[in-house]
Amino acid sequence: MGRSGSDDPFALILAPPRDETPEAKEARERAEAEARRVSDDIDEQLRQERIASKKMKKPVKVLLLGQSESGKSATLKNFQLQYARHEWAEDRTAWRTVIFLNLIRNVIHVLDVLLREMSLLDGDKSFVGLEYTSDSDWEPSSHTPVYSFTDKHRLLKLRLAPLRRVLTDLEKRLGPGTQEVYTTAPTAQVDKDQAREFGIISRNGWKSAFEKLRPARKDDSAPEPILKRREEENYQIADILVGCKDDMKNLWDDIVVQQILTHRKAHIEDSPGFFLNDVGRIASSGYEPCDNDIIRARLRTVGVQEHKFVMEEGGLMILTTSLAKMLNHVILGQGKEWVMYDVGGTRSSRAVWASFFDDVDTIIFLSPISCFDEKLREDLRVNRLEDSYQLWRSVCSSPMLAKTQIILFLNKCDLLHRKLKRGVRVSDFIPSFGDRKNDTSTVMKYFQSHFKEISKLVSPEPRPFFVHFTSVIDTKATAATLSVVEESILRTHLRNADLL
Repeated sequence: MGRSGSDDPFALILAPPRDETPEAKEARERAEAEARRVSDDIDEQLRQERIASKKMKKPVKVLLLGQSESGKSATLKNFQLQYARHEWAEDRTAWRTVIFLNLIRNVIHVLDVLLREMSLLDGDKSFVGLEYTSDSDWEPSSHTPVYSFTDKHRLLKLRLAPLRRVLTDLEKRLGPGTQEVYTTAPTAQVDKDQAREFGIISRNGWKSAFEKLRPARKDDSAPEPILKRREEENYQIADILVGCKDDMKNLWDDIVVQQILTHRKAHIEDSPGFFLNDVGRIASSGYEPCDNDIIRARLRTVGVQEHKFVMEEGGLMILTTSLAKMLNHVILGQGKEWVMYDVGGTRSSRAVWASFFDDVDTIIFLSPISCFDEKLREDLRVNRLEDSYQLWRSVCSSPMLAKTQIILFLNKCDLLHRKLKRGVRVSDFIPSFGDRKNDTSTVMKYFQSHFKEISKLVSPEPRPFFVHFTSVIDTKATAATLSVVEESILRTHLRNADLL
C-alpha cells in the first residue's frame, strides 16, 4: 500500500510553508519561474551546440581550378605550410627527390638546346626537336648567330650524360608517374620523350608517390630489403649530383649557352621547377630543402587529387556575434578539417571538373597573368591568357555554382613584372590593350577589369568579386593573402552549414 501525500518526504520538502504569506508565495513563484527559464535556456544552448557540433564535423571543402601550370599545387602547398606544419615536415625529405628531378630536367633541357645548335652547325638534322617546338624554329637563317663551340661543350655532353639515366630511373621508380602532354598544332613535331612531364596519377595526390621516395623509418611496414634499397637509391642520386655539380654550373654559366638561350628566347628561368641558379646549394651532401624550395618544386598532377589536412594553427576569425561566440569552442574542436581538391588543368582533365562542383564551400580560381604572350602546351594555336578567360567564363556561368564563393588569384605577378622589364609589350599579343602604359600596375589593373567584367556578365545571379594579385611561390607574401582567404572561406563554410 502506497504512502499518502503527507507521508512522502519529497512532497513535504517541495510543499510551500504552511504559514506562507501572499507576498512570500509571489516571490517564491517568481524564483521558480526564473529557475525554469534558466534551465530551459541551458537545455536549448546544449541542444544548439549538439546541432552545431554535428554540422561542423563536415570538413571545409575547397576546389582549386585553373589551367595547367597556373599555380594550383603551389597554392595547396602554401596552405599546408601555414596550417599543417606536422604533415609538411614529414614530406620534406620526399620533396628533396622531386627537387633533384626538377634540377636534372633543367640541365637536360639546356643541354639539349646546346646539342641541337651544335648539330645544326655540323649540318646534322638527326637531332630530334625539343619540347613544343617545330623544326622550322631551328632552321639556320641569316639572323642566326655563329657560335664558337669548343671541346669544353663536347666534354660537357659526355660528363653530364649520367643524368639522363638518373632521370629515367627516377621515373621508373614512381611507376605511372609520367604522362605525355604535347601540342595538337599541325606544324609541330614533338619528341615525346622530351614532351613528357613528371606527374602523379593518384587519388591521394603526391602522398602515394612519396611512399616510394621516403627513407627508412622505424615504423615503416615495408620489408627490410626494400627499405635498404630505397635508401641506397636516394644516396646514389645525391652522390651523382654532387659529382656533376661543377659541370652543371659550367653549363649554365657558359657564355655561349646563354647566347643561344637568349637568341631562342628560351627563358627557362621563368618555368616551374627551375633550380639551376641553386646548383651549388642543392648538389651538395646533406642538402635539405627549405620551405621555398618545396613551394617551387614542380610535380604535375594528373586528374583530381584530394588532400585532407587538419588545421594545426592559423588566423581563425575573431567571432563577434552571439551565435558565433556560442560556436567558438565547436569551431576550434570540430571545424579544423579541410579537404582541398587540386584539379588537373590540361584540356583532357577539365571534363571532370563539374563533378566536384556540388557541396564545395569555395573555389579558388588561378590565372597566371604573365602568360599573355604564351601558347597552350596542348595546342600552340591557343593563347594561354585567352584560354584562362574562357575557363573563368565557364566557371562563373555554371548554374551549379550560382551561390558558390569564387576567389580569383591573378597569379605569377613576379614573372609578369620580369617580362615587362625585358621589354615585352602586351599590345603585341593583346591588341585590345591598345596604347596603355606598358608597366606592371597598368597591366595588372587591365587584366583584373577584364576578369571582373566577365564575372558580371555571365554569372547566373550577382556575386561579389574577390580578387588577389599573387606570386604563390613567394611564401611570405602568400601567407598574408591566405590569412584573408581563410577567414573568407571559413565564413562561407559556416553560412553553408546554417551557422551564420
